[in-house]
Amino acid sequence: MTESTRKLKLGALVALVVGSMIGGGIFSLPQNIAASASAGATLVGWLITGVGMLTLAFVFQTLANRKPELDGGVYVYAKAGFGDYMGFSSAWGYWISAWIGNVSYMVLLFATLGYFFPVFGEGNNLAAIIGASVVLWLLHFLVLRGIHEAAFINTLTTVAKIVPLAVFIVIAVIAFKLDVYTADFWGSNNPELGSVMDQARNMMLVTVWVFIGIEGASIFSARAEKRSDVGRATVVGFIAVMLLLVMVNLLSQGILAQAQLAGLKNPSMAAVLEHVVGPWGAMLISVGLIISLAGGLLSWTLLCAEILFTSASDHTMPAFLRKENANKVPVNALWLSNGLIQLFLVITLFNDATYLKLLYLATSMILVPYFWSSAYALLLTVRGETYAGEAGERNKDMLIALISTVYAVWLVYAAGVQYLLLSALLYAPGAILFAMAKRELGQQVFTGVEKVIFIGVLVGAAIAAYGLYDGFLSI
Repeated sequence: MTESTRKLKLGALVALVVGSMIGGGIFSLPQNIAASASAGATLVGWLITGVGMLTLAFVFQTLANRKPELDGGVYVYAKAGFGDYMGFSSAWGYWISAWIGNVSYMVLLFATLGYFFPVFGEGNNLAAIIGASVVLWLLHFLVLRGIHEAAFINTLTTVAKIVPLAVFIVIAVIAFKLDVYTADFWGSNNPELGSVMDQARNMMLVTVWVFIGIEGASIFSARAEKRSDVGRATVVGFIAVMLLLVMVNLLSQGILAQAQLAGLKNPSMAAVLEHVVGPWGAMLISVGLIISLAGGLLSWTLLCAEILFTSASDHTMPAFLRKENANKVPVNALWLSNGLIQLFLVITLFNDATYLKLLYLATSMILVPYFWSSAYALLLTVRGETYAGEAGERNKDMLIALISTVYAVWLVYAAGVQYLLLSALLYAPGAILFAMAKRELGQQVFTGVEKVIFIGVLVGAAIAAYGLYDGFLSI
């Protein structure tokens, strides 16, 4: 097979974006949102998320077109604009978010299988962890067979997972009741929810979680058949997923009241459909979720390995991570990623970490890469770089990048101090690999500014470590 035929076409890139975003989050969305927000506040939250994530999608599209030499997405933008340590931190944070996300998918997968086989419980008992470990290593050896083959299988699972979502939406439209949807529209009868803006802020990590993967095409830009397809796939994938997410969320609120939705077990979409049509509805959604999670796990397994391999290829990460096998799969990067997933699966057994807690932690880790990508796009417009003779286009892109950057800052605020500190604890050990990469090049590890930033990370990590020990922080 020639090199050109092994490149990823537009359809495969769109499937990677959609497949990365539609994993398990959408199937648990009704409960996850209702736990924090009323119907009215949900609309406010989706409006903020929609604008913020749309501008982020445009940022990735713009950067893919204007900086085609920057292959690998996400971390390369931080590195190009703000230095090696910021680039490394973006790669490190994105990678950790990806494999922790896979741990959360494993927990949700076996919680769903618990619907059919009660032995798996909530997805974090001994039987579930053993089952998850088997699935993990089956996926591992599948990916070792080749990126192109795995991407083809991902395309098939992406198509398959859309079917139960479409069935849910059609039935939910028929079952929707306006009086249920508008009852206590702003959550005033439930003071525990807080103000409308508090509710919107509290639901924000969930809405960001279901959009993680928007940058999936950018990560594989070096393997794309056409560079222009990268930005196109990002925007097309975003719009398709946005429509699905909003419809699933809002229609559910017209079937069950906020308190009822908040009390559902995950996958809550199954319980909503069961309420309308009976047990077969829950079974349909559960089967759809299992297919969806299989595809999501495959997408993120690919992304975990690719981000390490790409960053090692330009010496951001140590050289051992760019080793490939005969099928051009970054084998050491894959082993490291899945080895840590296995370790964290064991930790969830003793820590009793739930899907929602893992979701929040994974989301908090990706906020830094998103921020630096947006800030780099803003920096290009301020400098006028690549915009010679394009004043109108420059002003438009500057506004988009500014909104995306402000949105990224808002997300850090929405995450709260707890997840900011836990993120610092996970960012700190990365300095070991950063130092290894620098030593391989014979360069000084940190610049003066980078030392200050790293000290700040260490302080946050120390506080987080003490918080976990003392009990005022938890995973």
